[in-house]
Amino acid sequence: MRDPIYTPKGAAREYGELALNIYTGCPHRCFYCYAPQVLHCDREAFHSHVEPRPGIVEAVREQLRRTEMTGKTVHLCFTCDPFPAHYNHTPTLQIIRMLKEYGNNVQILTKGHGTSCFGFLNGNDWYGISFDGTNGLSGFLDIEKAHEQGIKTWASFEPVLCPETVLDTIRWAHTWLDSVKIGKLNYRKPPEPVDWAAFGREAETLCQELGLDYYIKDSLRKEMDSAKR
Repeated sequence: MRDPIYTPKGAAREYGELALNIYTGCPHRCFYCYAPQVLHCDREAFHSHVEPRPGIVEAVREQLRRTEMTGKTVHLCFTCDPFPAHYNHTPTLQIIRMLKEYGNNVQILTKGHGTSCFGFLNGNDWYGISFDGTNGLSGFLDIEKAHEQGIKTWASFEPVLCPETVLDTIRWAHTWLDSVKIGKLNYRKPPEPVDWAAFGREAETLCQELGLDYYIKDSLRKEMDSAKR
């Protein structure tokens, strides 16, 4: 494996300048998951066969050593969860420690629980959770802990499945969050019809009223802009 730390493209670029995928799959079984298609693998196999990518820790170490990479922020992860529930997180912790030792920072995005990494993080790192409005609120307790420890915190509200739940959650958790990213469900129909333009406007207004740093993903912004015409 060569250079597992890479530059994301397309919509993924809206999340960060560099990224790294640690595991072969993800156990969450989100119906909207795009990773199996991107990776050209069977969906059931992707969700049931979760393990560290072969040689991933050594490959990251070699890339950091060879390129002398420093001062970068690396997103963990796009095609997997860096803290998959009920799996060994040791490779993730080893990689975070290496990235920090080389003077880099991490931007974590998880639906699991990553509090075990907090001892490696500081105020230049980001700890974030992915919340679509249906997957439970326990991750926000980890956000609160990270915030108390001086780690920067964020939430990815994408794809939104339950707009009202997402809006209520922003109101409830905004004092622990340094930033949020908000995006629509693409390529699939939501459980209930959504007026995306109206939701986007309400979410933006709410973030502004709360003084919360926010980013509206491009696909949702297009819905909002088209409704103005």
